[in-house]
Amino acid sequence: MGVGVSWPAGADEVIKADITAAAAYLTPAGGAIVTSVAPCGIGDREQGVLGFTTSLGFGKKLERIVADPHVALAYHAREHGFSASPVFVLAQGTASVDLTPSRQRLEALIPQAERYMGEVKRGRVWDRLLREYYQERVFVDITVARVAVWPDLNASGDMQVTGAPWPGPAGPQPPPRGGTGPRMDVAKAAGQIAARPHRVLAYRGADGFPVVVPVQIAGHDAAGLRLVATAGLLPPGGRRAGLLAHAYRPQLVGLSTRIFTGWLDAGPGGPVYAPHTSKGFVAPPNKNTLLVLNGLLAKYGMWQARRHGLTGQLQRLADARAAAGAGVDSPPPPGPRPAP
Repeated sequence: MGVGVSWPAGADEVIKADITAAAAYLTPAGGAIVTSVAPCGIGDREQGVLGFTTSLGFGKKLERIVADPHVALAYHAREHGFSASPVFVLAQGTASVDLTPSRQRLEALIPQAERYMGEVKRGRVWDRLLREYYQERVFVDITVARVAVWPDLNASGDMQVTGAPWPGPAGPQPPPRGGTGPRMDVAKAAGQIAARPHRVLAYRGADGFPVVVPVQIAGHDAAGLRLVATAGLLPPGGRRAGLLAHAYRPQLVGLSTRIFTGWLDAGPGGPVYAPHTSKGFVAPPNKNTLLVLNGLLAKYGMWQARRHGLTGQLQRLADARAAAGAGVDSPPPPGPRPAP
């Protein structure tokens, strides 16, 4: 993977302490999807590498990361973590997906993950139920190109950048053929967000890396959700953007997540987000029930992945990208991508 940017000590405290982070990746149409992950403190400051694990059951996410490895991790919430630091940390870099991690790597993660997620259940029944959940995972390793740190969780105050210089605001994107307005019930979307206090928005930055920033909802109307964000975080004009709202309890029990895609218009009247699609889930608030559900979902996801040959498909996609000489160590040229 090579050596990435070594981030500041204050950022490292947060990276090693937060129980969850917001992971953003790009779509073929030039948008961004942002979802919550449990990074479990994965990171090597000296090598400049961060990461997280995920399941092969989330094939679309992996397919898009392999196709365009420019990703970002935002450490945006201290709740139930191990740090009281007020800073907002955004790390951007290029990802490499380890589709077949060694048994040693998987086993080495277990004691590290237990600090964040609680003790691993063991025993004949639990071992069988959770085999796919614990053992059939992939690693997303991120060679860090840039780390931006703001002094508070609203990302206000002076931004401190380590690594590649901040590229400035991204230009506007052409509107999609289906129109930019809401494609779902805006009031329903506002209600889904209201119960989930941690909210971030992601878009494609000027140099091709996703940008993830904290936002709040000030209200809604026929045009969409009225957003509040620190001045300068949202570039002027319209663009595709992803929105994440989530809530969680200790050890991520009772995790509640809502993921949106849509259109952001940061005009003179303030930023407005028109939601186009929405998906999410609510995990059981009981740890044992959650583990049973995770085990069953992981089994189903692996059955689906094997049925469709997902590992082979992803490997061929990665090989094709490498053969085409795609530069994963540098961002793509700035500018909007064609609308679908």
